[in-house]
Amino acid sequence: MKALRTALLASAMTLAAAGAMAQSGPTLRVGMAAQDLGRLDPHFAVSTIDRVVVAWMFNGLVRFAPGSIDPAGIEPDLAERWESSPDGRTWTFHLRRGVQWQGGFGEVTADDVVFSLRKAANPQSSAFSADFRAFDAIEAVDPYTVRITLKENVPSLLGILTNYSGGFIVSRRAVEQRGADFARNPIGSGPFALDRVTPNQSAELAAHTGYFRGAPQIGRVSYRFIPSDASRDLAFQNRELDINYGRADQTWINRTRQVPNTTVDAFEPGELAILNLDVTKPPFNDIRVRQALAHAINRPELVRFRGQDVNREGQSLVPRGYLGFTNDVPLLQYDPNRARQLLAEAGYPNGLTVRVIHTQLPEMLAMMQVVQQQLRRAGITLDLQVVEHATFHQQIRQDLSPLVYYSAARFPVADIYLTQFFHGRSIVGTPTAVTNFSHCNQADQQIDAARVSTNIEEQRRLWAEAQRILVQNVCGVPLIETLLVFARSNNVDYGYDLRGSMSLGPLITERTRLR
Repeated sequence: MKALRTALLASAMTLAAAGAMAQSGPTLRVGMAAQDLGRLDPHFAVSTIDRVVVAWMFNGLVRFAPGSIDPAGIEPDLAERWESSPDGRTWTFHLRRGVQWQGGFGEVTADDVVFSLRKAANPQSSAFSADFRAFDAIEAVDPYTVRITLKENVPSLLGILTNYSGGFIVSRRAVEQRGADFARNPIGSGPFALDRVTPNQSAELAAHTGYFRGAPQIGRVSYRFIPSDASRDLAFQNRELDINYGRADQTWINRTRQVPNTTVDAFEPGELAILNLDVTKPPFNDIRVRQALAHAINRPELVRFRGQDVNREGQSLVPRGYLGFTNDVPLLQYDPNRARQLLAEAGYPNGLTVRVIHTQLPEMLAMMQVVQQQLRRAGITLDLQVVEHATFHQQIRQDLSPLVYYSAARFPVADIYLTQFFHGRSIVGTPTAVTNFSHCNQADQQIDAARVSTNIEEQRRLWAEAQRILVQNVCGVPLIETLLVFARSNNVDYGYDLRGSMSLGPLITERTRLR
């Protein structure tokens, strides 16, 4: 009898877990420019392809309001409230009770939060560990209370803990049980749970009907991998897709706007594209070569090529709109004659050729080919070695390319962009590597001082000084800032006004519906 009761209980638990993922509404079909997924462990989701879908499955302690990237609008997520000590070094977060993991993995507790943040802070288990450098201790006070102690002040602790990158909270039990398989079989607490992945075809998600904000109105999301722009556009025009990953290209936007019952959304954050130049290796260890390259870039032409509706000139090595951005920097202006003169002075009177690793991702490849043409006019030839996108990310982090075209958006505070791309601790190929491909460290003092300052005006001054130093040393050449673009059928109601998304795609929530 005891065995029978145990079996019945196990069966009931299995049915309850399945029921929490049962389809209870229509299927939303999303087309993505991808061959396949990468890693769905949110602490390793670095590509746009992975970031978009991870945000549908996981929560942070706090979150950006759906449709916004305004740090002033950060609101409760898994934490219902929090407080900090007067010196800003100790933060206490109080969790919602009863929040359930997907797949029958139980309740979200402080133990999960402590495990997640320690995991995110460990370079062996996270691509975002540098964001947690100032963390001293993370501890569970009780099952629903987490205390974080900092070694030093940070510009925005809440920003680190949002539903973005390292701030996502994972199930400790699921990570420990699944090990390496967690990256393709994750468990979150968000409105949608991964059902299955068909390689090179799609990721299928089911509604998490036990979601703490309420059961989603969408029953399933079919996230389809269609790398060909033409094929994806045709599928959208034939209404085989409800949402389509767009191209930040004026021709594409104008054509897609003519599709009946279609809305094209262009939204923040603007991804800033930069040519990162390795200042430690030839030919870019000579500042005259770096200056020549900077003079060869025609930013207005790049904007015209991509389209003015969703593109704007880069003005610094931090995107505009970020707290701490300044355009008071000594950007070298387009002057191909001066570029050739500098090359000759550096010992390259007949020009030079640089072997560069680059991604086959269509938008980035097309843009790099325009840059290639601009540089050729000034005597700089780029020998592009085009590789698959995941291989590109792997190889540039192995310090295999002296020039790296990188387009990125980050939490909109200058500290994070400057730290990840231009601080000495972040130089690729080092134990604390992030994405410093230029090997520049000239502004470390200003970046570090701004981070710990409690005076916002002092922070702004230091961030501006750091940008001026980096631009003067031509550690990187800003190209353009590109807004994110997705098209949707007018029967798709996101449930909010899409003005911005830190996940780099539309956030699909419990309120999203098909009308």
